[in-house]
Amino acid sequence: MKQAIPMHHVQTIKKSHKMGFWTILLFGINGIIGSGIFLLPNEGMKLFGPASLLVLGFDALLILTIGLCFAEDASLFKETGGPYVYAKAAFGNFVGYEVGFVTWAIRIIAEGTLYVGFATALAGIFPQLNNIMAKDIIVTILALSLMSMNLMGVQVASIVNNVITVSKLVPLIIFIAVGIWFIKGPNFTPFVPAAVANTSSFSLAAITMFYVFTGVEGAVVAAGEMKNPQKDLPHVLIIIILAVATFYILIQAVCIGVLGSSLANSVTPVQDAFNKIAGSFGKYLIAAGTLLSIGGICVSSSFITPRSGVAMANHGMMPKMLAEKNRFGVPYHAIIISALLGLAIALSGTFNTLAQISAVSRFAQYIPSCIAVLVFRKTMKNRESGFKIPFGWLIPVVAVTVSVLLLSQTNLVNLAWGFGALLVAVPFYFMTRKNFN
Repeated sequence: MKQAIPMHHVQTIKKSHKMGFWTILLFGINGIIGSGIFLLPNEGMKLFGPASLLVLGFDALLILTIGLCFAEDASLFKETGGPYVYAKAAFGNFVGYEVGFVTWAIRIIAEGTLYVGFATALAGIFPQLNNIMAKDIIVTILALSLMSMNLMGVQVASIVNNVITVSKLVPLIIFIAVGIWFIKGPNFTPFVPAAVANTSSFSLAAITMFYVFTGVEGAVVAAGEMKNPQKDLPHVLIIIILAVATFYILIQAVCIGVLGSSLANSVTPVQDAFNKIAGSFGKYLIAAGTLLSIGGICVSSSFITPRSGVAMANHGMMPKMLAEKNRFGVPYHAIIISALLGLAIALSGTFNTLAQISAVSRFAQYIPSCIAVLVFRKTMKNRESGFKIPFGWLIPVVAVTVSVLLLSQTNLVNLAWGFGALLVAVPFYFMTRKNFN
């Protein structure tokens, strides 16, 4: 006769399939450090000279204020969904649906673009792959491999993510450790070139370089897959942001110190800087790091993206089948649909201006999450919270105000593309709202 498994054993088994503190930390870092840091230092130099270091510092402070808001929001919830969950709880179904729809749509588009980015980086090392057929084959293999990995469960995805994250950080650490000895002081003068010493240049540099920090919301989207989200998430978010910001500022400083004014015209700045320091060895080490970085963020994105759809399905805002799990305990319909849509986008070849569009669209998640902090302090003041932002209302208000000011300096075309999904979502909301719970 079979014996019943004690409930505390069931809970232990379930918890063993969840992510712990260090896995969350590596997922968060992997989800932020991507292709941007290998490519954007030249844009910073072009837009604001050596003072682009100050721009990175500004962006780091902005994302830290946003991250602190996410941390306080996250300490009140255990479920998967992140910005969508907070928006729905604070402002109701319509705003929640809008934020959730945009979150899933942008993540799918960005994931498809990352597939193309990986194929492009690979073609940079092996020129014979620089054709449409090779690109299509590479993105198809990548998309289907990541889909298969995620269908095999959280533990497999966590192990792959941890290995890739550590591997892609090694070339960057070597670049910083070696590069600081080759920095030349005169390359930092003039610190703010006269041609760009104005507010509009600073704002354009800030919104462009803000792209390298996007992805911080990824960790909170997958809260339902974590062992102790209310306890771990607030602390890990702050550590992630501080670690990533330190990396970025040091990399930018080495690029400026080694390449000087020529940095502005470099297509692959980190690669060119290390090539100047260590010859072809440095160049190929960073090329490998670029592939690992883009590949790593593909792994992170492929895990997080389906959970955006699952969160909405759990509340009846998307078909229930998206939340159905296979024997490995993962939402297999959401994983398959997200992967195939991302692959379709990758095969279409759409790459263009996604960096700025992606950065702009993230504010559709960031701003409601920051305002939600102030709402929850009134509506959930009796709920147990693992973290509360210091200085009262100051940090959420600063986060929202600076975000709005940055968006006001963005050109209308990028704003339209970035927030276009909000308009697309409206008819879908009215068609499906009767199913909401």
